[in-house]
Amino acid sequence: MNWHRMATVLRTDLKQLLQARDFWVPMMALGAIFFLIIPTVLLLAISSIGDVEVVKNVSNALDLLPQQAQQQIQGDSPEARTAYALAVYLFAPVAVVVPLTISTAVGAATIVGERERGTGEFLAHSPADVREIYLGKLAASLIPGYFTTIAGFGAYSLIVNLIVGPQVGGWFFPTPQWWVLMFWVVPPFLAFTLSLVLRLSARVKSTAAAQQASGLVSLPLILVAYSQSSGALFGAAVSGWVTGALAWVIALFSLSRGMKAVSRNRLLGVADES
Repeated sequence: MNWHRMATVLRTDLKQLLQARDFWVPMMALGAIFFLIIPTVLLLAISSIGDVEVVKNVSNALDLLPQQAQQQIQGDSPEARTAYALAVYLFAPVAVVVPLTISTAVGAATIVGERERGTGEFLAHSPADVREIYLGKLAASLIPGYFTTIAGFGAYSLIVNLIVGPQVGGWFFPTPQWWVLMFWVVPPFLAFTLSLVLRLSARVKSTAAAQQASGLVSLPLILVAYSQSSGALFGAAVSGWVTGALAWVIALFSLSRGMKAVSRNRLLGVADES
């Protein structure tokens, strides 16, 4: 395998993506809404609302959380405990939803889009073999979503520490569970979803059909990833490592199978029954 040829496919796709302002501007807006605007508004509201009945009721509802999670909630007042719980637990699955949404939007058109632009023939006759093309396309789909997540995660961490930190004794975020979530649990879920989306992109005949099909595939996976990410934070510390390990096994198997969906015939738009 030639890594240089794979990198060429990757760079070409990322360059085309950067030039498509109608795509990345809405995607940046999506990340800003979930990582910045909504958390800031809610955390400021909770932190400044004062000792009122609503906050007390929410704080009492924290007793419904697993014992492991309750022991980790910090704060001496109802509003502090509520803000801490929202910051650490409520917004966690956003770290899964945002990259899946962005990367599936890129991956849905990555192969069928070559045929529609008339560049599929050039790619099919290039020196790169189908494995290098597949991995280059996969990386080009993964990087935008995960980059947005890392940037958003950094901004979210700053917001949480500035707003909630003073109420709970100082900067506390990211917690250990969040580090596991971001760098161990999220990547395999993202890779698994993209392996399915790229298969669809290779088989359908139009970008619109690829986007519709990828939506049907990614939505249940988003729900699964949402629940698993929440469980990784709510449960014992080891659960995040176990969840990530299982997700990695499934993702690697799916990626190896998905490689077979890319062929030179499909890049040329020729029927391929294999």
